[in-house]
Amino acid sequence: MFALARGLSRSCDGVTRRDVIRIGSLATLGLTLPDFLRARARAAGAGPDISCILLWLQGGISHIDSFDPKPEAPSEIRGEFGVIDTNVAGIKVCDTLPKLAQHQDKYTILRSLNPRNGSHGVADAYMLSGHMFNPSITYPSFGAVVSKEKGDRHGMPPYVQLGTAIDQRFGGGVAGYLGDQYNPFVLPGDASNPNFSVRDVSLPGGVDRVRFQHRMKVLATVDTWQSEMESGASTLEAADTFYQKAYSLITAPQAKKAFDIGREDPRIRDRYGRHSLGQGCLLARRLIESGVRFVSVTDGGWDTHANNFPALRNGLLPRLDSAVSALLQDLSDRGLLETTMVVTLSDFGRTPKINPSAGRDHWASAGIALLAGGGFKPGAAIGQTNALGEQPTETPYYTEDLAATLYHRLGISLDTMYQTPDGRPVPINYDGRLIRELI
Repeated sequence: MFALARGLSRSCDGVTRRDVIRIGSLATLGLTLPDFLRARARAAGAGPDISCILLWLQGGISHIDSFDPKPEAPSEIRGEFGVIDTNVAGIKVCDTLPKLAQHQDKYTILRSLNPRNGSHGVADAYMLSGHMFNPSITYPSFGAVVSKEKGDRHGMPPYVQLGTAIDQRFGGGVAGYLGDQYNPFVLPGDASNPNFSVRDVSLPGGVDRVRFQHRMKVLATVDTWQSEMESGASTLEAADTFYQKAYSLITAPQAKKAFDIGREDPRIRDRYGRHSLGQGCLLARRLIESGVRFVSVTDGGWDTHANNFPALRNGLLPRLDSAVSALLQDLSDRGLLETTMVVTLSDFGRTPKINPSAGRDHWASAGIALLAGGGFKPGAAIGQTNALGEQPTETPYYTEDLAATLYHRLGISLDTMYQTPDGRPVPINYDGRLIRELI
């Protein structure tokens, strides 16, 4: 099965590449875990073996009240928080982030991000795929592309999602036209819950554990009949191989060990923070160590239309501060930071002017992203917004640019083309520029 595709090539300066004709292929889209594993069995793609932990702050973090403070702005813009120096000269953040201020040398702030969107749901799809929302097609998320291109490692699923704080109305975080076999394994539970365990892993398509085991018994019955009636290889034997791998994935000791966060030193758990985001980040590190390639850690509650400052001061920012600072230090201590990207994204920024409810509303033209590890240049603040935090004033970057840079570091060619079920060739990235200051 051949697909006629158009390749797009670009330089670091963002020059659109010449069109070329390429021939690719697309496996038949499946809907089951065995199909997922079958697709994984092909050779992993070329390029550096970089993993990724992506923190998704659903709702839209206030850039002014976190990593792009405006201490000289009028009070209705500046807000209630002060600023503090980081451990990198010249870079300041809000005083509600003291731990991350002392780890600035491990990450870079992208302050010139223009999300070009102010709508929930659409943001989840756009920011997590690098493709503007299109009602006629659901684009695959970064994790799904990694799943397809890189395959499994050490028998662990390539793409895992922790928590359910992703708006999927428009396909946020999913595999889209690539097919359900590239969707994430979703752990819907709260990793800070004492009862959290590997049993919280969701089997695809809503299949519960009892149904899965029943299917295994049915398969065994069919195999017994087949072995009595036929000799030699068959498609059923091939299917059996992947069903056995699927069953092993759910029940294997290494998987149970990776998901068993209770094995961690209590002091390390305390450092991350005994809350869902902190323990989610700790679990993400364990999964990366065990072979998972891409982990999305989701965290909700960032849509602060009212009481913005108490919500940020008393919960949202402290948990982000402890979770990300501990994750960066932990990865560094274990020698994993150079091979693990840590990317923090959110829907968009929030209005520079505080509203009558002491909150900030959606803001489509300015936001922030944090990037660390995976070969990214640390200890910088890229770009800036104007004095009121309204829009970037130098080197604006867009979601497509961020996507191109992530794929570049993951070793996935920007020339990669896929085919939708209706035969349409689609590149993984449209005209994104590499963010050169990060590389």
